[in-house]
Amino acid sequence: MPQSYETLLVEQRGRVALITINRPDKRNALNIKTRQEGAAALEELREDEGVRVVVFTGAGDKAFVAGADIAEFAGRTAVTQRDVMTSRSLFTAIDSFPKPVIAMINGYCLGGGCELALACDLRIASDKASLGQPEINLGIIPGGGGTQRLTHLIGEGKAMELILTGDIIDAQTAYKFGLVNLVVPAADLEAKTMEIANRIAEKSPVALRMAKEAVKTASRANLDEGLRREIDLFALCFSSEDKDEGVKAFLEKRKPEFKGR
Repeated sequence: MPQSYETLLVEQRGRVALITINRPDKRNALNIKTRQEGAAALEELREDEGVRVVVFTGAGDKAFVAGADIAEFAGRTAVTQRDVMTSRSLFTAIDSFPKPVIAMINGYCLGGGCELALACDLRIASDKASLGQPEINLGIIPGGGGTQRLTHLIGEGKAMELILTGDIIDAQTAYKFGLVNLVVPAADLEAKTMEIANRIAEKSPVALRMAKEAVKTASRANLDEGLRREIDLFALCFSSEDKDEGVKAFLEKRKPEFKGR
């Protein structure tokens, strides 16, 4: 069973782990403790073979994560802030996590919250969600990957628009921008997210890991490098028991039972 945390709730639902950022009185703002515990929870779940997909959300119905805990910014120097940003980054931990990670966006998803969602593999939003990178309004810029991941995801033009204006957009606009994968009624958000998570969790864990790495390579390498990596990862799948089971199940016209080996 997952261990207990001060600022997180971690629950395993079958093959899906649900991580809830549990600071509703602060609109689930990310403080240092939350970032550290989030990274620690992912380390634990990385080694748990019973978990195949991770879902992040926020406690309550107001906020996914409304941003960083601004109260912690007061009095920080450039050096201390850089130390905070480069030590055990939650965003990097999510981005490099080998299993699929889904952001279940149930409300305000701003600043560091948007950066957390950007680090995930899929983003499913409530129709009541609001998203944006409003750091410019504080005289700063996104510092948790917002300028980079947002640009990779939705293109330079739209990323520049959101970051320079600090505008907060609704879920449907975020969908049009390509910032979220799906928008659903608030009442259906959890059910739909878990449906998708469970559908993914039925796939081969080996193939999921290879697929995730291959797709991420596409946005971080040139085409020739990406194609070479895809071939390598495709070939690696042929060393797995899951590949043998998948082919056998297809030929026998039955549902495969993947073991992650």
